[in-house]
Amino acid sequence: MARNRYDMDEVLEEKFDINQVKRLAKYVAPHKTKMLLALFLMLSSAFLSTFLPKFLQLEMDVYIPDKNITGIVGIVLLTAVICIYLVVCIRLKITLTMHVGQDVIHQLREDIFEKLQELPFSYYDERPHGKIQVRVVNYVNNLSDILSNGILQTITDLFNLLFIIGFMFYMNVRLTLICLCGLPFLFLFIVLIKRGQRRAWQIQSNKQSNLNAYISESINGIRVTQAFVREDKNTEIFNDLSQNYRDSWMHASYYGFAMGPMVDLISTITTAFVYVLGVHYIIDGNVSGVSIGVLIAFTAYISRFWAPINTIASFYNSVVTAVSYLERIFETIDEPVEVKDAKDAIEMPAIQGKLEFEHVTFSYEKGVEILKDVNFSVEPGKTIAFVGPTGAGKSTIVNLISRFYNVDSGRILIDGVDISKVTLRSLRKQMGVMMQDSFIFGGTIMDNIRYGNKTATDEEVIRAAKTVCAHDFIMQMEDGYQTQVNERGSRLSVGQRQLISFARALLADPAILILDEATSSIDTETEIVLQEGLNHLLKGRTSFIIAHRLSTIQNADCIMYISDGGIAEAGTHEELLQKHGKYYELYEAQYKSV
Repeated sequence: MARNRYDMDEVLEEKFDINQVKRLAKYVAPHKTKMLLALFLMLSSAFLSTFLPKFLQLEMDVYIPDKNITGIVGIVLLTAVICIYLVVCIRLKITLTMHVGQDVIHQLREDIFEKLQELPFSYYDERPHGKIQVRVVNYVNNLSDILSNGILQTITDLFNLLFIIGFMFYMNVRLTLICLCGLPFLFLFIVLIKRGQRRAWQIQSNKQSNLNAYISESINGIRVTQAFVREDKNTEIFNDLSQNYRDSWMHASYYGFAMGPMVDLISTITTAFVYVLGVHYIIDGNVSGVSIGVLIAFTAYISRFWAPINTIASFYNSVVTAVSYLERIFETIDEPVEVKDAKDAIEMPAIQGKLEFEHVTFSYEKGVEILKDVNFSVEPGKTIAFVGPTGAGKSTIVNLISRFYNVDSGRILIDGVDISKVTLRSLRKQMGVMMQDSFIFGGTIMDNIRYGNKTATDEEVIRAAKTVCAHDFIMQMEDGYQTQVNERGSRLSVGQRQLISFARALLADPAILILDEATSSIDTETEIVLQEGLNHLLKGRTSFIIAHRLSTIQNADCIMYISDGGIAEAGTHEELLQKHGKYYELYEAQYKSV
């Protein structure tokens, strides 16, 4: 899936691949016992049900003319027993297949969600989140029917079809051949519409994905929308996307709905021929072995003959539709994980805090280098601050330290260990990261702070909150630390969200602490108090701070000015001011405006 927007269709031009269905079958394989039991129930019921028209023929041609009441009652009782068995089988089949279908859906959704947890930031940078969400929810849900009922029903109908054809040939070969002559026309019709049908459902899934992406974007940006009075324009865009989805669904549905009428047309024509020929045989004196009872029973078999064909045709439609969804689902599951553990990765030893960049070059897009041959070394326990213009690469550096991205060339060493050679989990567990976007999860404030350290006690959570000056405002809320906050922390101010995120990072007790614009939304009075807590907390840790507000980094052991893909200047606050370079210009510009 290449870089994409809500108004761009995703490209997937591979040919129809039956291996997608085979791959789906692997998800069903662990449930084969239940599936085989359900299949046995369905096949046995299908086999027994094929006797019912034959019982009708016996009554019409034998028992009724002979006034054999015992035979009639016996046939009725046997029919009743078979019908009861059919009802029981259907009930058990529904229970078994529904459990299997939903278990497979659950496993598919789990696999795709697990992959989403592994994929690097670059995957999410390149596509609308709504298009990712639609795969986990809508596309997987659309497979429910084919998994819960379609596969077994189709297998049963295939066997049922064989049973029926066998009984029909047994009763009358000529009438059976007339009935079968319509099948080649049906197969030709399926071949003719197959390619257009698959393409139509691919387009429909694209339009559904686009619509979902725009809905997600609109919800996340609703404050900006209302602030700039964009409601009418956004509604117009939404209506266009919704209309495109409607049109694509209608077009795709034409193919699906065309199958049923075609089956009905062919079955009606062949049934008419059977009636005409059967009546002709009866009038001619039963010379071909066709009696009234045989004709009635045979026409009953004809309706049963076309019913499974109709079901199989519908299943084919479902498969074509499902494959268009499976392609998207498996495309996500197969998405290469660029940032992952090496095959021989080792556990990161306990971090002491020395960090080195050796000739590091990095680019988000090929050919557009953000960092160029960057070299620097940081001793354990030191605090390093990064400053510089927007887009210079400050956040990129700290993201590379946490190995959210892989470097293009060069090495990053922590305590002399190349971080590309250690497991991601063992590396990141020893780091505390507070990013510029202070994300708050739905739940309590206590849970949000404890997010980075699940074993932390309530007392430790409160201590971390006090350190970053979050305790007072938390206690002023209706339920204190047990106050429920909404997704993205909509009940909290931007500054409050940052303080909670700060406490979350600190609670992890990391060996390396990364603060990306940690105090950008905190008022000056709070910042002064917070700075005292930070000075105490940063002691003994290797820390990296990104800040546009220079007052928060003046005490850093080293300040690096990032510009033009590298480190333009480095030194303490006083040393950089004496150089009268880029940092001095930034400092003067900021404090002249105060």
